[in-house]
Amino acid sequence: MTHWTRAGGTYTDDTREIVVVVGNGMVGLRCCEKLVELDTMRQYKVVTFCEEKRSAYHRMNMTQYFETRDKAALSLASEDWYQENDIDLLVGDAVVSIDRARKVVISRSGKELRYDKVVLATGSVPFYPPVPGIQFDTAYAGCSGENQGPAGVFGYRSLEDLDNIIEYSQKNKKVAVMGGGLLGLEAAKAAHDLGCEVHVIEMADWLMCRQINQEASDILVSKIEDLGIKVHLGAVTQEVMSEDGVMTGLRFKDGSELDVGMLIVSTGISPRDELARTAGLELGPRGGVAVDSQCRTSDADIFSVGEACVHKHSKYGSFVYGLVAPGYEMAEVVAQNLAGSDAGEPRTFGEADLSTKLKLLGCDVASFGEPFPQEEDSISLEMNDPFSRLYKKLHFSPDGKKLIGGILVGDASDYQLLAGLCKAGDDLPKDPKEYIYPSAGDSGTDDVLSLPASFQVCSCNDVSKGAITDFMAAASDADCTVGNIKACTGAGTGCGGCMPMVGDLFAAEMKAQGRTMKKDLCEHFAYSRQELFDLVRLGDITTFEEMIRVWGKGDGCEICKPAMASIFASINSEFILEDEHLHTLDTNDRFLANIQRGGTYSVVPRVPGGEITPAKLKVIAEVAEEYGLYTKITGGQRIDLFGAHKQDLPDIWRALVEAGFESGHAYGKALRTVKSCVGSEWCRFGQQQSVSFAIQVEERYKGIRAPHKIKSAVSGCIRECAEAQSKDFAYIATEEGYNFYIGGNGGAKPRHADLFLTGATAEECIAMTDRFLMFYIRTAKPLERTAWWMDRIEGGVDYLREVLIEDSLGICAELEADMQSLVDKYKCEWAEVVNNPEAQKRFRQFTNTEEKEYGIDFVDVRGMRRPADWFAGSGESLKVDDVEMKWSGLEWQKVGVVADFPPNSGATVKWGDVQIAVFNFAMKGEWYATHNMCPHKKAFVLDQGLLGSAGEDGEVPKVVCPLHKKQFDLRNGECISGDDMELPTFEVKVENGEVFLMLPEVGALDRFLSTKNNIVTADGLHSCSGGCASC
Repeated sequence: MTHWTRAGGTYTDDTREIVVVVGNGMVGLRCCEKLVELDTMRQYKVVTFCEEKRSAYHRMNMTQYFETRDKAALSLASEDWYQENDIDLLVGDAVVSIDRARKVVISRSGKELRYDKVVLATGSVPFYPPVPGIQFDTAYAGCSGENQGPAGVFGYRSLEDLDNIIEYSQKNKKVAVMGGGLLGLEAAKAAHDLGCEVHVIEMADWLMCRQINQEASDILVSKIEDLGIKVHLGAVTQEVMSEDGVMTGLRFKDGSELDVGMLIVSTGISPRDELARTAGLELGPRGGVAVDSQCRTSDADIFSVGEACVHKHSKYGSFVYGLVAPGYEMAEVVAQNLAGSDAGEPRTFGEADLSTKLKLLGCDVASFGEPFPQEEDSISLEMNDPFSRLYKKLHFSPDGKKLIGGILVGDASDYQLLAGLCKAGDDLPKDPKEYIYPSAGDSGTDDVLSLPASFQVCSCNDVSKGAITDFMAAASDADCTVGNIKACTGAGTGCGGCMPMVGDLFAAEMKAQGRTMKKDLCEHFAYSRQELFDLVRLGDITTFEEMIRVWGKGDGCEICKPAMASIFASINSEFILEDEHLHTLDTNDRFLANIQRGGTYSVVPRVPGGEITPAKLKVIAEVAEEYGLYTKITGGQRIDLFGAHKQDLPDIWRALVEAGFESGHAYGKALRTVKSCVGSEWCRFGQQQSVSFAIQVEERYKGIRAPHKIKSAVSGCIRECAEAQSKDFAYIATEEGYNFYIGGNGGAKPRHADLFLTGATAEECIAMTDRFLMFYIRTAKPLERTAWWMDRIEGGVDYLREVLIEDSLGICAELEADMQSLVDKYKCEWAEVVNNPEAQKRFRQFTNTEEKEYGIDFVDVRGMRRPADWFAGSGESLKVDDVEMKWSGLEWQKVGVVADFPPNSGATVKWGDVQIAVFNFAMKGEWYATHNMCPHKKAFVLDQGLLGSAGEDGEVPKVVCPLHKKQFDLRNGECISGDDMELPTFEVKVENGEVFLMLPEVGALDRFLSTKNNIVTADGLHSCSGGCASC
């Protein structure tokens, strides 16, 4: 714990040297991270001051806050991270002076702390032009300073700025953005997304004048104005007009005026150097803390990094780097030199790479290397296509052998390759003209093979082409995957921008090494899911048995069976519990509910749009009380009922169906929910009736099977209370209609949805959703969410616009017709079971008795009950040989008839107090029997697992546990998924339609295999050695 003393400012319990990092922005945090990583001897105690009210957040993604309104989503490190790494984080406190003589920093709150080293990472403040009406006090008043001019003028630097802009935009819809640079255009997009009329004011003759030229700017301006944003070039603002302290417009130098009620100023930055100035440190000619190549100031114990400093020896002169990448490099230089350089020589900061690639207002913009080289040092090639609105200008050395720099607008897909070639400085493998106008048939894979081994593929983690190809050369065929490349080299684990090149390199290198890139679904089908979908559709195939006979081999497995079941359902929309499909279903689909710990199930009735009547709420309560179910509100605005016994499911559904409920498909790879806010029906800010539209959407797409689960939402206004942009497809209401978003995900790998359509009517949204979902269903991989699918598709959202809006493939009418066919064939699966006595028989726990028993104990929790806690690790399975030695008197015992055991599935018989799973593997013409308990977690669920085969020739029959996918050889009970476990097995024979097991007399097995002696109890696993009272 820190102990502050005003006398000495020291830590009374720490002898380490103290490094004070002043500033906790992105670069300040990177300095802390690198000190933790590199200071292996733990010679430093790190303290960091954070002037803002929250610790470091992703300022580069700040504009996303307009979409999410979630400050936590931008956070770069939790408070726990600082504590775990022994870093003292002082939020809301700033260092106001440095006493270099005493080596003490003094904070605004009065804290004094002795230091050994200081790192100034104070960043910058906005530069405000000297225009009447733009008045900000930036002295210790947060990132943008305090507005002392008329109301309606804002900086664009902190999350507080964004909150203020959002609030003010509710009453002022005409906005001017002063500044046509990177941040200014981002601010323009944010204001546009808020539904404002937007004007971009730039005093130069073109936009982004530090990154691109006028020709490129013309392309960018045309694309921006297509969105309805007006761009004013060469416009010099003379005055911010106001009345009664409130902004009313802008007056320009030429005398013209612009009627706007709000101004966002983004005209550059000024380094925060006031702390260095008062401490007497050397400054740059135009401000900024002057540093050398080791980022050291004029005081040997004080360093400065990021936008606060200027590099004295830069070829650009006293230059403030306004990009985060140079700041990160500076932070790494300081941390490595403090920790001790491995090379012995101190690490230095050279010329920063100012290359940048952005998507501004939907338009790709990139520059790299020297975008404006001296004419005598270069020869340039240029492509300007005003019809496609594409611009490319590349600068080469006079001999044409090296790439010096370039500008790309409209299409920046070549950016990584070109920037890498420029940075490498090697001779180009192709003629210069090939980089402007590629030859017909040329591809990214051709280019990437010709790159040198030193070419940097991943700049985030400094991974070269050679590192990737070396890994691939050493990896086995099974291990040579893109996923393993990411895991073992680090490529693609940073921003992810290098993944297209990683994919190209992987494909090219696989071909060069003579390896085959397999797209096989599994060992039983040498086709991708998309190919199998087409084979089923075009060949009119309706069963798994026919499919594997014609196009596959073996008996199937836990991968291909559910995938094929999904395909059949997506094409034919048949009742999934038909006999011919039953054995292909994953456990949840097979029993129309989600299997939980201990083998019980959860039941989730559909609540369209989250709207539910008191009468229906009452029914749910009555059902929960009758069956002792644990109830919980889900994140999708539904009610989940946990702890249902399998054989009670039909009766539970009957009560719910009679009250008007339907299956919520929480168990299926299908539409889950359409979440909604109350919209204009209730909310004073609502712009459309979001609940009604959400119900319409959910009623249309309910029950439709897909490669993975699908979630949706409808938000009634830009406030986004339904969190629509984290859904697979969603709608946000505007005054004109709805903005349609696709490809969002809020799970383990969050992804904001892409805006696909704006100002659409409800009917237009439905038509576009039909197309989007059917195209996803046709082309995605198994268990691929829409977010991952969109990231994988070449061309991404732009390609989908071509296919689904412009109908480039001529399939839109077909997609809509296919969706309508599925909608028309919908039936509630719960109701189908409730009305079908034969289907209800499949839910019996035992085929030979109506008894019911739980496979786990329950404990009370807050007035309800839940399963007892699992023990740590895996269970100890009885060794089969030991068990068989202890029973005798084996005889053939009748346990049922063939009709009791569904083909290619399992069912359980009860013998005494022992559960035995019997498997009718009809595809093999074989029968098998094992103990029903999976030893991994002592769960009595194996009868509900999928059957399949393994081995090159499918010679190993297996069952897959539905809980954790442990796999067991049905012939001998051995675990074949790598765990040291095994199952007791029993011989089976079938005579005259009757099924027999080789068993001892009733009760003989109880001592070893009984349910009550093996279930997980509230006190832990009951371990029986044969001498307890229950034996």
